[in-house]
Amino acid sequence: MSKKILITGGTGFLGVHLARKFVKEGWDVILLDIAPLDAKDLYNKVTVIQGDIRNKKTLAKSFKNITHVIHAAAALPIQRTKKKIFSVNVDGTKNILTMALEHKVERVIFISTTALYGVPKHLPETEESPLDPIGHYGESKRKGEELCKEFIKKGLDITIIRPKTFLGPERLGVFSLWFEAIYTGRRIFILGNGKNKYQLLAVSDVVDAIYKALISKVSNEIFNIGAKDFQTWRKDLQFIIRSEKSRSKITGLPILTTQIMLRILELLRLSPLAAWHYKTMPVDSYVATDKAENILGWHAKKSNKDLLLESYLWYKKNRSKIQKKTGDTHRVSWNFKLLNLLSKI
Repeated sequence: MSKKILITGGTGFLGVHLARKFVKEGWDVILLDIAPLDAKDLYNKVTVIQGDIRNKKTLAKSFKNITHVIHAAAALPIQRTKKKIFSVNVDGTKNILTMALEHKVERVIFISTTALYGVPKHLPETEESPLDPIGHYGESKRKGEELCKEFIKKGLDITIIRPKTFLGPERLGVFSLWFEAIYTGRRIFILGNGKNKYQLLAVSDVVDAIYKALISKVSNEIFNIGAKDFQTWRKDLQFIIRSEKSRSKITGLPILTTQIMLRILELLRLSPLAAWHYKTMPVDSYVATDKAENILGWHAKKSNKDLLLESYLWYKKNRSKIQKKTGDTHRVSWNFKLLNLLSKI
């Protein structure tokens, strides 16, 4: 029987990049998402099922003859409410794992997050580091991993991937705030002096890690993944500014005062930034990737500078289209109107 993969969250940022990889490798690809597919290069190459992972009837239709699953669907921190985030990230995950077990799926890849570690305390964070997630999103992902461990005991083959914040062509979300500032030559605001080392990750490297984990003989493991080459926020952002000959200047904001202000805006629902963003940005944050390198033979190919510049150049090329649409996924800009106004003031 041919290999048939189901990618949940398949029309989102990561899902689209995964779909391209598996189509190229000759897999039969099924994308399940509540949003329609807008990546025209995938039209007629994949099957799209528009539906919710919390709907069992939709899942029954989606799992027909499926051999492998990548569970990437998730409600992001921008969704704010615990009820909404847990409904998707915990209840939805349980539905996916239940269906995978019933249909005897060969392997499930669960996309978790390094947000589980919270504000880093044991650098570099390893897969064995204590978990102290921030906010409803991080906590929901911990619950998702606990479900995975329960289903492993029931006989389901599951590999957990914990990626750092990743970006690349078509990634917007929080990064569109900085990209727009660089494009217009305005100040780039960061928390603190920007001299803290912060590890990012290219989406192409995420896809490569997931593919290697899916075909590996090793199963039921957890892997951290992140860029190997990364510097401080100030150095990596300054590289983009210089490369583009932008007039932008990097301006550090007082940490505690700004965090209090962003917390108030978050509670008032006037800013899309969540606690995870503003609590981890001003501190050193990176994970060890030795385990993925040694077991999967995976190695990050792009540095922070490479992936930031690649992402910015895509933003620059598509800016006119991007500004017409906002939302709460990584494939659209977030509504930063109030923060943009404050930055101008």
